This record gives sequence, structure tokens and C-alpha cells, in this order.
Amino acid sequence: MIWNPNKECMSRDEMHALQSKRLQKLVTYVYHNVPFYRNKMQAMDLAPEDIRSIDDIVKLPFTTKQDLRDNYPYGLQAAPASEIVRVHASSGTTGNPTIVGYTRKDLAVWSEVMARCLTAFGVTRDDTFSVAYGYGLFTGGLGAHYGVENLGATVIPASTGSTEKHIRLIRDLKISGVACTPSYALYMAETLEKMGLTKEDIGLRIGAFGAEPWTENMRKEIEERLGLKGYNIYGLSEIMGPGVSYECQEQDGSHINEDHFYPEIINPETLEQLPYGTQGELVFTTLTKEGMPLLRYRTKDLCTLTNDPCPCGRTSVKMGRIVGRSDDMLIIRGINVFPSQVESVILTMPEFEPQYMLVVDRVKNLDTLQVQVEVRRDFFSDDLGRMLAMKKALADKLKSVLSISADVKLMEPGSIERSQGKGKHVIDNRKLV
Repeated sequence: MIWNPNKECMSRDEMHALQSKRLQKLVTYVYHNVPFYRNKMQAMDLAPEDIRSIDDIVKLPFTTKQDLRDNYPYGLQAAPASEIVRVHASSGTTGNPTIVGYTRKDLAVWSEVMARCLTAFGVTRDDTFSVAYGYGLFTGGLGAHYGVENLGATVIPASTGSTEKHIRLIRDLKISGVACTPSYALYMAETLEKMGLTKEDIGLRIGAFGAEPWTENMRKEIEERLGLKGYNIYGLSEIMGPGVSYECQEQDGSHINEDHFYPEIINPETLEQLPYGTQGELVFTTLTKEGMPLLRYRTKDLCTLTNDPCPCGRTSVKMGRIVGRSDDMLIIRGINVFPSQVESVILTMPEFEPQYMLVVDRVKNLDTLQVQVEVRRDFFSDDLGRMLAMKKALADKLKSVLSISADVKLMEPGSIERSQGKGKHVIDNRKLV
């Protein structure tokens, strides 16, 4: 099923023409309504009429998270306050939060792209769907909520927490789908097992997982333990929220709703635009957003873009799985390390739970990496030789993948703090020096 074939299956020439028209309109809009962009363009000797097609996007300035913080709270808002009907915000743990205002049209677009995502996952109006993303200033909860309603399915606004109650509702209300972070899905699986229930008891069919990077092995783990098919959904609050891209039944990359969000891949060092198939930093321009439109927003997410035909019939550009971030990438002894690499190794070994923590430190001017990982209850024992063999096997695999040695610390089952939102997997003590 395809929610909007007119837009999701349009030819590349038609998409190019639509994007060009929308970009021209957008540039004129922000030039006259956002002093930040007008000043940037004037400094570059650039006028709105210089943008004639989507190909001219490379002439436009980039926008960064710091720009949003520097213009806190409403400096990048283009629509007048009287037209803003909702505001969301990021957590702001490293500075001012990023404030994002939405007009009625923005919310309608958001509901539309979310309906496209859910339909691609196989959700129909006959389904009952539980939204276990956090509600409130975080975009996940309400974004998914209104998408489910727009599609015509029944929504259960479960949010996070009260996981046992949530699982009982899934069983009793015959809920067929759930939207949450992959970390919370694993937490649900653990809770299910502690309650003495099985995946057959709850009957979940579809999982919409996003808001944090996850691996193919983690998908298999969730699918096996919850008895559903898990799909990736991608978004970020600065651009819209969840619904920027989504997997189809092929699960070979995520289709971008590029009639609303124009994607680019750039070299994060040189800022040059890179061709399809080349890994780099993902950049988005919001082609239709009214409240707080953004030009060439640097997401810091690292991935690839492809425009190969998809058997599902959708013609939109697809993005590959996020392999890390250009800003929170760990550089340890000159080697680039991503938590997702460690996770992928852990999940290939049945002895370990998908619960881990990377602790980075600096001892006598030398970076150290400790990988703390929980041993599954069935494998945890007092047999020192067995535990040491397990530790060495994981350390050897990690070294082959990371190209550096890591100190592996085996943890008792249940000892690593669980997350009901985005999972935290890194403690970098070097930043405290």
C-alpha cells in the first residue's frame, strides 16, 4: 500500500520541477522574513532571483544547530506569532534548547508524511497503534500520534514509563503496532519476559522504531523477542520531527519525503556536495515549512543517499542507515569509533545482552576504552575460566572491527541502567579534564 502515489511515485523529472518551484518560493520567503538568512545571503552577494532551480541549492548558506541556539528563542521563525499554533523544543542539555514553531499547514504536512511512513510499514485503519515515544516538547510522541490519526487507525497515547501496564494494554486491547525507540523496545521485551508472558500472548505485528541509531542485529533481536516486524523511521525536530524518511517493505534504505525535505550529502570537512552512494554528512532543506524553515541544515548524521529504483514503486531518494554522527564520533588514539560498531559486534554473540556502555578516559596522556557489557543470565556463572574466555572472545572481535584494543568488563545481568527513551551508551571522561 502507498498512501500518496501522486507524490511518492512521481518521476524524477517531475520531482525536480516540484523541488525547484518550492525552493524558489522558500528562498524568497526566508529572505524577506528571517533577518538571519537575509544577512547571510547579502554577505554572499546572493539574491532570491539567483536561485532558479533545485540545482542552485549549493549556492545557499548552511544552517547549524549553533545557529538555532544563537538565535534563541524565535530568531529563525519566519511566520508571525499569530500563525504559530504549536511549539516543540529539543532538550537543550548542551546549551539553549532549539525552539521550533509550527503553523497549521506545518502540522498538516507532518501528519501527511507520517501517514506515508505508517502505510509503508503496513499499518491500516483497522490497526490499533500504541505510541510509546515521549509526549511533550519532544516531537516523537505527538508526531506519531497525529500520523496514526490521519491514517485512520486507532491511537493509544501510551508514552514511556508504566511498561507493565503498557504490555497489559497491548494484550488486552489487541494492539497490533507500537512506535518507540529501539532501546525502549528492548526494555519492553525484557519486561514482557519478567511478567512471564510470551510474544504470542501480545500479538504485536509492526514496530516503528527511531529517534536513535540502531543496527541490523538489534532489529533482529527486537523482532525475535517481540514477535513483530521492525521498521526504521527517521526524523529530527529541527526539520519536522519523525516522518522525514521511512523504510518500505523492502527494508533496503529509507525513502525520504523529498517533496518536503530536500536531502544532500556533504563532506563535513570541505562542505562540498557529494554524489549518490558516497558516505558523508546528511543535510536537509525544508521546502514547504512555514513556521521555522531551514536552508541546508547540517544534521551531523553520517550516511549515504541512493536513487536506485525500488521494487515497492516509490521513486524517492533513499538514505542508508545512520552509521554515526560527525560531531559525537569518538576519536580514540587517532581511530574513529562509533558506538554502533560496538553494538553490532555485541549482538553477534549470543552470550551478551544488547546492553552496553563505552567508557573513554585518558590515563598518562593515553586514551583508554572500556566496553562494559551485560552477560545473559543463561551464560553468567562463577566459572572464572568460562567468563575469561567470553571476555577474550569479545575483546578479539572488537579489535578486529575497531582496529584498537578495548578493555572488556563483563557485567551482571540487569546491572546496566535501562533507558525508556534514547539509550545512553557513552561516558567520555576526557571531557571533564
